[in-house]
Amino acid sequence: MTALQSTRDPKAFGRVAVLYGGKSAEREVSLKSGAAVLSALQAAGVDAFGIDVGDDFLQRLSAERIDRAFIVLHGRGGEDGSMQGLLECAGIPYTGSGILASALAMDKLRTKQVWQSLGLPTPRHAVLASEADCRAAAESLGFPLIVKPAHEGSSIGMAKVDDTAALIEAWQAACTYDSQVLVEQWIQGPEYTIATLRGEVLPPIGLGTPHAFYDYEAKYLADDTQYRIPCGLDADKERELRTLSARACEAVGIRGWARVDVMQDAAGAFWLLEVNTVPGMTDHSLVPMAARAVGLDFQQLVLAILDASMAGN
Repeated sequence: MTALQSTRDPKAFGRVAVLYGGKSAEREVSLKSGAAVLSALQAAGVDAFGIDVGDDFLQRLSAERIDRAFIVLHGRGGEDGSMQGLLECAGIPYTGSGILASALAMDKLRTKQVWQSLGLPTPRHAVLASEADCRAAAESLGFPLIVKPAHEGSSIGMAKVDDTAALIEAWQAACTYDSQVLVEQWIQGPEYTIATLRGEVLPPIGLGTPHAFYDYEAKYLADDTQYRIPCGLDADKERELRTLSARACEAVGIRGWARVDVMQDAAGAFWLLEVNTVPGMTDHSLVPMAARAVGLDFQQLVLAILDASMAGN
C-alpha cells in the first residue's frame, strides 16, 4: 500500500454525487470521465450516484441527499470556481481545489501573470483583441506561435501558426470559444505533464505525437500518441521538473489533485504552460497513468482524490 492510498471505509464518505457532463466545450470528455469515476466508486463500495449537470442542477442539489461531491466537470461551469462556490454555499464538501485556485487556473492569462510575478518560467505571450493585436504580436514574438482561448481546456480552439495571415485566422476561430484569446511563443521541444495528488508530485510523463502539438485528437482519440514513463529525463532534470511543477501548483493554490503541462526547449530549460484542476479521467487520460506508476490503480486513485476532500489536502 502506498502512502497516497485511502485507508477509510468506503461508507465513511457518505452519499457521494459525481458531477459530470455540464455545458462546456469539454462536455463529451467529462461524460466519459464521470462514467469512469462513478463506476470505480461504486465498485469500491462507495454510495455514489451521478448527476449530469444541467439546467435542473439546483433542484437536484436541493432534492438529493449529498454528503460529498466528486467534481469531474471539465472547463467552464465546473473547473472555474463557480461550482466550487455553489457547493460551499450549500455546505457540501467537494474534491479538488477551492474557489480561488480553480478560477485562477482556468484563466491562462492570470495564471501566467502569477507565475511571472514569482519568477517562474512561462512562454512570452500577448492578448489578442483585434487584427492589429495579431500584427503587433507577430512583430514582437516572432513565429511560430500558438493561439489559445484563455478559458478553455483539452486544447479546444488552439492552433499553431507560422505567419500573420494564419495568426489572424486562428485568432478569429479561437474567438468563437472565448472572448479572451492568448498567443504564446512556440517552445520547440518535448512536452511533459506532471500530476500532483495530495501534495505529492507523481512521476512526470513524456508526451509524443505526430500532430503539430498535443491537441484534442492526440489527447482523446488517436492511437499513435506516445506516453513515456519514466519520462526519459536524467535524475537531476527530472528533479528540477518535479520541483518546478510543485512551485507552479503552490503559486496557484492547488489542493487535492491537479496536472501541470510543461515544455522543454532545445537548451534544456522548462517552460510552464498551464495547470488543470480537474484533469481528464478517461481511458486516454494522464493522471491515471501517473498514478499507476506509483502503484495506484484507477479505483485506488479515485478513492485517494475523494479522501483528500475529507483530509483537506
